Amino acid sequence: MSNPGIPTQLDAPRLVTVAEMQRVERDSDATGHSYAQMMEFAGRAVADAIVERATDRQAPILILVGPGNNGGDGLVCARHLHAAGRLVRVYLWKRSTDPANDYESHFAKLVGTGIVHAHADNDHDWRQLRGWLREAPVVVDSLLGTGANRPIEGQLAEMLELVRTRRMRGSLTVIAVDCPSGLNCDTGALDPHTIEADSTITFAYAKVGHYLFPGTTAVGELVVADIGTPLSLGESIQTFVITAEWARQLLPRRSDNSHKGTFGKVLATVGSTNYPGAAFLCCAAAARVGAGLVSGAIPAPIWQPVAGRLAEATWYLLPTGEGPEAGAIAVDAAPIIRDVAPMYSAMILGCGLGQAATTKEFVGAILEQPKLPRLLIDADGLNSLAALENWPDRLPPETLLTPHPAEMGRLCGLSVAQVTEERWSLARKMAAEWNVVILLKGPYTVVAAPDGRLAVLPVATAALATAGTGDVLSGVVGGLMAQGLSPFLAACLGSWLHGQAGLRCAADIGITGVLASDLLVTLPYIITDLREHGVSIPIVAGQR
Repeated sequence: MSNPGIPTQLDAPRLVTVAEMQRVERDSDATGHSYAQMMEFAGRAVADAIVERATDRQAPILILVGPGNNGGDGLVCARHLHAAGRLVRVYLWKRSTDPANDYESHFAKLVGTGIVHAHADNDHDWRQLRGWLREAPVVVDSLLGTGANRPIEGQLAEMLELVRTRRMRGSLTVIAVDCPSGLNCDTGALDPHTIEADSTITFAYAKVGHYLFPGTTAVGELVVADIGTPLSLGESIQTFVITAEWARQLLPRRSDNSHKGTFGKVLATVGSTNYPGAAFLCCAAAARVGAGLVSGAIPAPIWQPVAGRLAEATWYLLPTGEGPEAGAIAVDAAPIIRDVAPMYSAMILGCGLGQAATTKEFVGAILEQPKLPRLLIDADGLNSLAALENWPDRLPPETLLTPHPAEMGRLCGLSVAQVTEERWSLARKMAAEWNVVILLKGPYTVVAAPDGRLAVLPVATAALATAGTGDVLSGVVGGLMAQGLSPFLAACLGSWLHGQAGLRCAADIGITGVLASDLLVTLPYIITDLREHGVSIPIVAGQR
């Protein structure tokens, strides 16, 4: 591509499964950074986060401590809070306190500091816990860690319900250590007894379950704390979260010594008489993210209204079908696309095409063209694709598919429910099998590459749940592809910009009444803020 300085690598924060995190910890311990050191780092990080958030130095902090390493982190946290001059109370559940089972003597060290503590086994009527809950404005949940996946019941269920009742009766901040107790950190499943955290302090890497629904709704603000594990141990991890810091690195440079050809040319083959707005939204979005030239290849009958709204684009007027298929692109339009496509650096196919039989034939004919640029297929392009035999074999190199769950279901022969349940694994599997990049839309959008990389966009807002926003997304991503970004990186950056535009519109207008066209005027401001300040609308893992 002609635009210099286009990034080629993904260097975003990684997400890990429980097994991957356990492997990182084992390897770290083997290199000399021991489990004990990691726990010390973790406990101090939680204490620091609490000190930052709990500004009343006189108010007691209640730490609920369970068995295993998660409870150990809580004990270390208690020591550091005490050293910082905070009033700390520790309530133990199923944690051995005898010297033989006191890992690294954390409990003994706690006792040595004089920190007040109690054990659930000795508090049969919950009198002590109830009293401490009444007095504490902050509760720390270090009961169950990332490896817990059994249903919560019995004594623990009663404890958590007491916390829930306390929260309902007055202000209470809940800080979770690594994850809220009851969150499955591999699947995002959420136990009914789980207490939603205001903040979750996790270690080394965010966990997959922090970003999967419904679990993500319980995470609150997510803080990833360094526990000293070597960075090299995470290099093989292939799952990422798209952040503002990383998105900023992907923005194509805009030199003053340039012309429209510097920033690429995008061809959008879109629209029908039933969906002229899709053509406008897609073409306008590609221009709004900086493509140097946008050309719309559209049915001739919709040229006047679409061109009347978008004076900056150039147009190819395509023949349409007859009778019931009048207004839909005819298969006879394929030679026009064949002749002009090589002049463009990216092509968008599908927005608003409709599902007329002649249009499906047109899509099949397009895929027979020998010299297509980087190709993005969306909407009715995907529906036409699903009707073709052996369609994956007909796709050109560097193809990007951008389905929503229903479209993904048609491509895979699965129900929407199955697609929704298996979003991440399905996107990753089919990207490899079909040798394409897949942007699977929804809360949260995921982008999968054929080589196994998967990026997650932690944005969910009802402001984007309106007709036409998918057409804007296609234009955004296609415009970035035209500027030189690979389909995978364009999908990552484009989905981030699109999500931020949705959040900005929600903040400015409200989640009710946002139109897809509102995103268009917002996009340049999002890009400018990102480029100049590296800022975004604040979001958290469990945005509510």
